[in-house]
Amino acid sequence: MKQKLLLALLLILSIKSFSQDSKFSIEANYPIPIGDNFIAENYTGIVDIGAKYRFLEMTNINIGASINGGILVNNTNDNDGNQDFKVKSYLIQPKFFAELTIESISKLHPFIGFGYTFMVFDASGTNNGFDVSGSSKTDSGINANFGVAYDLTTKIFIGIQYDYVKLKVDKETPNTTFNTNVNLLKIGLGLRI
Repeated sequence: MKQKLLLALLLILSIKSFSQDSKFSIEANYPIPIGDNFIAENYTGIVDIGAKYRFLEMTNINIGASINGGILVNNTNDNDGNQDFKVKSYLIQPKFFAELTIESISKLHPFIGFGYTFMVFDASGTNNGFDVSGSSKTDSGINANFGVAYDLTTKIFIGIQYDYVKLKVDKETPNTTFNTNVNLLKIGLGLRI
């Protein structure tokens, strides 16, 4: 079964490699939490993987849908044994986007996107003597992003983008910008297929 899937993937990629105008792209980014919020103070980025599909092409604008998945991690160890835990945050970000093509600077592609973000927090270890392993929580909220991609070749591009997420909070969490605003800067490399 795995051989058939690999063969199908290779066939699709080889057919798409001869196409001039690619509607599909994949990218790998390094997410950097920024700003004055609980994510920037406690988490570091690991990876962000994304895929984009452009379903509508107009003169200078492409409209499409994208999905990104990322991992952030919080390693806390206070050396006295009271707090020794790790929290992984898995991000799932479906979005719609608009990408601009500038004729005078054809290698530069600014874009803007709107969607939703799900952040799944998965903890392991001990916090103040209590085992927190297996505890998880999901927060979610609207997502807006903008960025720019620059073509290195016809297939390979580099990019930088900013994501703003406004999380909804539960009754136990104070409704402050520290707890609800998440800011991510993503720098990466992409491939049009």
